[in-house]
Amino acid sequence: MKSLMTKLLNLPGIIVEDNKEIEGTLILSVKVENKTALCPRCGKSSHHLHENKRYLVKDLSMSNKQVILRVNRRRFKCKNCRKPFSEILDFVGNKKNFTHRYAEAITQQVIHSDIKNVAKNNKLAAEEVESMLKNIAEKILPIHVEKLRILGIDEISLVKGQGKFIVVLVDLETHKLIALVSERKQSQIEKVMRTWGEKVLSQIEEVSMDMTGNYKSLVKKLCPNAEVTALRFHVTKMIHEELNQARIEQKTAAKSLNESERVKLFDSLKGSKYTLLKAEDKLSNRQKEKLEKVKEASPLVRIMHSLKEEFHVVFEDSKNWAEGTLKLID
Repeated sequence: MKSLMTKLLNLPGIIVEDNKEIEGTLILSVKVENKTALCPRCGKSSHHLHENKRYLVKDLSMSNKQVILRVNRRRFKCKNCRKPFSEILDFVGNKKNFTHRYAEAITQQVIHSDIKNVAKNNKLAAEEVESMLKNIAEKILPIHVEKLRILGIDEISLVKGQGKFIVVLVDLETHKLIALVSERKQSQIEKVMRTWGEKVLSQIEEVSMDMTGNYKSLVKKLCPNAEVTALRFHVTKMIHEELNQARIEQKTAAKSLNESERVKLFDSLKGSKYTLLKAEDKLSNRQKEKLEKVKEASPLVRIMHSLKEEFHVVFEDSKNWAEGTLKLID
């Protein structure tokens, strides 16, 4: 059982010593397989165990169950410099209560959502998510940009209303995170992008950003062959806001209807926001039934929802910008 759990955990050089389940959470006691550790002061290998220090860290889920690692970060005593030291663990930072791979997974979720919702969905505090973002921004990510052609630049607000942001750089063809910049100064973004080299920067064909275009001059400077476009997310967000506003206004307009019509409209629109905004082909059967009721009750919302779906089809099916532009005009 221990060897099976070690294999499932899939952390190189880490052994699962024990495991138990408490209220749907797997708690795995783990340790480093190697019996020695390198002293950070003198670089000498030591096998003289000084003490065991255990603490809990969050890791990726396993079989839809939350996983907590009970980590043994051993302390050794160096025979060369005669001082104790803690071993360095590759999978978790010093004094962190989450693994690197867990923080990276949470960061990927934030890129496609926001801190508040990611925290709620993962049963975390918003402060914990912020800590993970900062941790990933500070540590060196494995960057693979040799084939980068379409770059996305976007900002993530760490604390709403306080002007604290980090900048994410994403390969929009693979949807992989390739860099995080801990502040949104153009000088800092330029510093990161220049590490990719002139060859990569010159091969970038398109750079998408939010609709403010704050980084347009920087892109023109660094990527001479790139077209600047608006991120699809931000354009889609505008359409979703308009559709949701129409939904709200329909509820307000319902006050002028007779009682039976008013009740019918209210009942159909209640709790319909995410059913309307979610892609129709991804709705559950129950959500599809809800959508049909909304369309029947409100012709305006029906038309706007149909246009929203057509808009997504334009993005998905257009083979080039000219064809897409003509479809949007239509």
